[in-house]
Amino acid sequence: MKKLICIILAICAAVSLTACGGKTQEETAAGFKPALDTNTSCSITVVGSYDNFEALEAEFDRFNEFYPNVQLSYVKLDDYSNTLVTALEGNDKPNIFFTTASMIGNEQYDPVFALAEDLADPALGLDLDCIRPGLINHDAEGRVLLVPVFSRSYGMLVNKDLFEKEGLDIPTTWTELLAVCEAFRGKGCSSPMMGYSLKSSSCFMYTVAYPLFAAALAENPEALVLANELDPAAGETMRPALEAVEQLIGSGCIDLDACDMIEDNYTQVILRFFEGDVPMMICAGDTVSGTRKRESQSEAFTNAPFDYSFAPIPLTEEGGYFIDSPSVEFSVNKDCDDLDMTNEFMRFLITREELNAMASVKRLVTPTTDLSFDAVYAPFGQVPSERTISPEVLGITDALTVQIRLAAFQVGKGDITVDEAVTMYGSLEETQ
Repeated sequence: MKKLICIILAICAAVSLTACGGKTQEETAAGFKPALDTNTSCSITVVGSYDNFEALEAEFDRFNEFYPNVQLSYVKLDDYSNTLVTALEGNDKPNIFFTTASMIGNEQYDPVFALAEDLADPALGLDLDCIRPGLINHDAEGRVLLVPVFSRSYGMLVNKDLFEKEGLDIPTTWTELLAVCEAFRGKGCSSPMMGYSLKSSSCFMYTVAYPLFAAALAENPEALVLANELDPAAGETMRPALEAVEQLIGSGCIDLDACDMIEDNYTQVILRFFEGDVPMMICAGDTVSGTRKRESQSEAFTNAPFDYSFAPIPLTEEGGYFIDSPSVEFSVNKDCDDLDMTNEFMRFLITREELNAMASVKRLVTPTTDLSFDAVYAPFGQVPSERTISPEVLGITDALTVQIRLAAFQVGKGDITVDEAVTMYGSLEETQ
């Protein structure tokens, strides 16, 4: 009888811990364990280009639960790209700093990567396996000099309640997309799809065209080489992407005049979507990151909230593409003070749990394999691997992306034809 009572009490204790959010001994053992003296006192500084970084500061607080005497701070550097080298070589050197894949190969940033620690060093103990492989950049020597903490993609915000109200299915193919746009137009919706279109930077035309162009280059390595060299011969590879932009606008899926009334590709795109009458809003994942904070800022959404998600645009009969790119990446200054504790913080941060927690606060796409942990991004977790493209791994350069961005914008605006854009590849320049 005594044994039975003990067993019952043990079960109750376990249930109580679970109900209160506590962790079992097994769960605790699997979590982060300090490897240094927890009484260590030092300062760690992270510098970047964000105005503020609440998600990272929340991680500082969590790290202080293990190391209460370590002071961690985030500092924004003005004119980041031009002041980073000076900061790294100065007297008050940052421990961790923002980097991007586009910096690699640019002579301006050679001093930056000369100071970057190899984060793939097994001695550091970073759990790089929790990150999607296509997001990790290895240099010619196999080193990992920057590691993603957020990622991004391109797609469309979908008003799921509006689809349900009108008795329509969310499209998963190009034919279905055109058909559902026609159906919404028949129900009085003048622009079933919308997006920012005032300037080429962040325009919806690029968001539509880029995945198709990247997919075409992934299938044709020779064309990719030509495209990166800005060879006009690569222009023909853009054609399907540009024709898709032209068809969406020409068929009435997108009212360009209505899109031109949206003044920016962040707050105004979100607030316009929250009006509740736009079935699909074309944008990037960086825009989606601002949705949670702006739900309460939208009177329309506050009065009539609706369920929404972010999904790939179904640009082919097989569906959409998941363009899997890093957004914010961290590098460690190997010449900084307190390098051991800096690496300890990175070991704490680069885990499935902490990266997901950061993504949740910022509402950006997590770089881990847990894409479905945020329901808003869950559709991207359903894209098959053969339709997932990692531009940085593929070798797509910034110069190439400028050409497709400008071509898509000018074709969408009607400034040039698809044929003209194809022949102008490599020489397209800003017109405003």
